[in-house]
Amino acid sequence: MNLSYRIAWQMFRLMYSTYFRWRIYNSERVPMEGPVILASNHASFLDPPLIGSALPRGCNYLARASLFRHPGIGALLRSWQAVPVDRDGAGARGLKAILDRLLAGGVIILFPEGTRTRDGKLQPARSGIGLTVIKSDAPVVPVRVFGTFESYGRAVKFPKPKSIAVKYGRPMSFAALRAEAKTCSKPRLKEIYQQVADEIMAEIAKLERKLDA
Repeated sequence: MNLSYRIAWQMFRLMYSTYFRWRIYNSERVPMEGPVILASNHASFLDPPLIGSALPRGCNYLARASLFRHPGIGALLRSWQAVPVDRDGAGARGLKAILDRLLAGGVIILFPEGTRTRDGKLQPARSGIGLTVIKSDAPVVPVRVFGTFESYGRAVKFPKPKSIAVKYGRPMSFAALRAEAKTCSKPRLKEIYQQVADEIMAEIAKLERKLDA
């Protein structure tokens, strides 16, 4: 963590622990070294910093490309090594930036659903995360956030002081599918991308808000 990241990390930790009375489960499951993909459900704008600030190592966040054009916020995002993405998805440049961060041994936070839930329920996974997983060698840690929809969902104008939590699952390996993807047909490759996404989402769904699950 550089200075600007550490200051933000400490501020978010203070906010989550006091205003939201957060709980953190199984953060030790996230490897402390090497590339990692954190794949989480997405219910609120609170989710990305919640997932990252619960960990003792720095994370790379995705941010809308247009934000980087503003001098202040753009400089801050660059100092955090955030990844610029298009409005409708990562795009080719965004994918390359994500893979570069992983190749350098970084942590990337991704949301298989692609966007925030509208009703608080888990949504079907999109194939985009499957493409990223297959093109990298990073383990995937499923993550589930709780309470952020009730606190600051789409219909909420200002965050409510609801109790929130974040839980990390066991790392997933996709070695067999990665090997198959190197030689399979294009139709099968698309199936693999969706299969990976669905398997990740299934693991997210299994995480429950208790310590031993």
